[in-house]
Amino acid sequence: MGRVITIESAGKDRTRLCKTVVLSLRELMRQPDLSDTTRDLAAYIALALGEVAETIEVSVEAWEKRGYWVKADRFRMDWEWTRSASVELRKAIMAEDWGTVAGLAARIGQRLTKVEVAERNRLGTPWVGAYQALKLNKN
Repeated sequence: MGRVITIESAGKDRTRLCKTVVLSLRELMRQPDLSDTTRDLAAYIALALGEVAETIEVSVEAWEKRGYWVKADRFRMDWEWTRSASVELRKAIMAEDWGTVAGLAARIGQRLTKVEVAERNRLGTPWVGAYQALKLNKN
């Protein structure tokens, strides 16, 4: 039996998710009023940040195996905000507290200022239907 080669790594997933979050934030800021698209955008950001948080442990496992404890802990601390932002954003969306959503979106945008997304990208519109997915997945 041959080796299993994983093409998509946690780092690549995290980079792609961060780019889609930045794209979603840009689109969210362009929304003139509350609509289904606004709900989808906010829900997608919450779900994507939750997925980013799940990639952190996968990334640090290799460093910990080699004894790079400080590097692993620093990486965890750098990305810990994603889990708490996801939880806060989910609560605000479910409570229909759009003022809090706007404030959280601004904080998330500040955290992701270094992420570059080209105007002509191939990311598409991953937020379509995210509000329904968030309502179904209430954890």
